[in-house]
Amino acid sequence: MEQALQQVVNGISLGSVYALIALGYTMVYGIIKLINFAHGDVYMLGAYFGWAVTTKANMSFIPALLISMAACSLLGVIIERVAYKPLRNSSRITLLITAIGVSLFLEYATMYFMTARVRSYPDLLSKAAHYIGGIRITTQQIYLVLVAVLLMVLLQFIVHRTRVGKAMRAVSIDRDAAQLMGISVDRTISATFAIGSALAGAGGVLVGTYYSSISPLMGIMPGLKAFVAAVFGGIGVIPGAMLGGLAIGVTETFVSGYGGSMFKDAVVFAILILILIIKPSGLLGKDDREKV
Repeated sequence: MEQALQQVVNGISLGSVYALIALGYTMVYGIIKLINFAHGDVYMLGAYFGWAVTTKANMSFIPALLISMAACSLLGVIIERVAYKPLRNSSRITLLITAIGVSLFLEYATMYFMTARVRSYPDLLSKAAHYIGGIRITTQQIYLVLVAVLLMVLLQFIVHRTRVGKAMRAVSIDRDAAQLMGISVDRTISATFAIGSALAGAGGVLVGTYYSSISPLMGIMPGLKAFVAAVFGGIGVIPGAMLGGLAIGVTETFVSGYGGSMFKDAVVFAILILILIIKPSGLLGKDDREKV
């Protein structure tokens, strides 16, 4: 029983990061129906931004987190304006191919400037362990979950209580009607990319701090797993992305903890296949019917 509870704790820590990245996927898809496969690489760059300000400027965890979020937010807006905005009225397959191209560009541009070697992340948080009935919880895990939860709560506040959030919901329901009501669609889409990218940047710093190492290709697998989490919870549904991220994180740690670490990635993608077969709209998603 203690081992199972320990895996739940580890899974919540990992799932919180997946949830932060999945929120960016689901927000962008909810607004412009785009699967932004470059999102995982924004997360990777967030880790590098945090590494740069902590090693070069000797900043602590909180300033590094905020600067990384701001830098990734700006990067998200630039990607949207340069790569996606000119193709907004193109087919979905065109946007998808563009997203893959942006992903590869970010990965290999980072590899060119930072080299391919793994970088060691500085110790920004205490590694002290706390025990509750035999369950080990580290200070890093506590910070990771608390920061993730605070950012998710802040996102919910922005979406439901601010003018920007109301504009996002209006554009996601009917873009043309929102434009007729005076909402700037371009500005709203840029704000969506900015917020989603900031969350991914935060996830990058948290993971860099937790695992103590980063590399230019570190965003590929977490990005794909976050996409699975978004689909699992219902892509386009913000609470679904949170639920999906936690579910994928707990599942992965259980598989690893019980001797199946070589198959943890296979299990995650098997879940994606099952969801697409059984309930393509996800756990919290709704089936949309289109009249032909």
